[in-house]
Amino acid sequence: MPTQADRRPDPERLKVFLGYASGVGKSLRMLDEARRRRERGQDVVVGAIQPQRPADVEAILSTLEVIPFKLINGTETMDVDAILRRKPQVCIVDGLAYDNPPGSRHAQRWQDLEELLAAGIVVITSVNLQHIQEEREKVEKITGKHVTATVPKQFLSTADEIVVVDVPPELLFARTGESAADPEQARRLSELREIALLLTADIVDRQLEEYLASQGLGQPWGAQERILVCITPRANAARMIAGAKRSAERFHCDLLVAYVRQPDLKPQDQAILERSLVMAREAGAQVEILEDDDPIETILRFAREHRITQIFVGHSLRRSWWYRLAGGPLDRLIRAAEDMDVHVFPH
Repeated sequence: MPTQADRRPDPERLKVFLGYASGVGKSLRMLDEARRRRERGQDVVVGAIQPQRPADVEAILSTLEVIPFKLINGTETMDVDAILRRKPQVCIVDGLAYDNPPGSRHAQRWQDLEELLAAGIVVITSVNLQHIQEEREKVEKITGKHVTATVPKQFLSTADEIVVVDVPPELLFARTGESAADPEQARRLSELREIALLLTADIVDRQLEEYLASQGLGQPWGAQERILVCITPRANAARMIAGAKRSAERFHCDLLVAYVRQPDLKPQDQAILERSLVMAREAGAQVEILEDDDPIETILRFAREHRITQIFVGHSLRRSWWYRLAGGPLDRLIRAAEDMDVHVFPH
């Protein structure tokens, strides 16, 4: 007769629900999975849950077994000993990025999870992007919100599955009560979502690389991404360079920034351009100053010579009737860049 240990999912160990912002619904998604697993016959307990819970989360939670918190120096914390004694197949831990109170055997909750995993318990947990140690500073610059409790990216790298809880910004606005008409907030959410997706993809890629290396296999692909950012004094250089840098880090590839010299620039435009070039160098980009009478042909020739696979360009939203009728430089670039992806950043 199979024992409880025999029924334990294998090789699954750790699953993480990652939210790119607060309110996306990662706790609800996680508990809904717990409910479905319990209905399929798995032995599931909830080891930790957030104190403030919406009604839909509370409704699911009422159907699950919850291990009570314990008090350490007057502070409630997850009872690791009680979970180990109970030894369920699956333990749900909401809120991965918590600091444990002084006197706990581990300083942080993610270290508690390592002990549960070592005991053979499958752990399903949740965390927000802002609490990933390596992403905290980047997210803080976007949101202006500072957090202290973090989880190292290396812990996420041990997960068997990472689920990005991805909801449209308008739905998130409805949940949080923010204005859907705020373009700046929509831009921030878009940047956060991109970071979360790139983080997840990077972890998956590294896991694949480690697996291939452990099996003595080389990478099955030969194409290397190469990213080119084309800047002008009017382009939103800061956003373009930041986005391209994230992509370059994701693909572990070269980042190039090019400017086609324009004659008779106004002093204020020249100053903007110089600041953009400094920003590019600080981002670790290879900077090239190009000269030619035809900027589009110059960019395309440079891109082909350097085997560029992605081009980041700026584009004004204000178009004349002639532009809309006949097309413009951007249309020409997109048509000619047959083997390259063109990313357009409005300004």
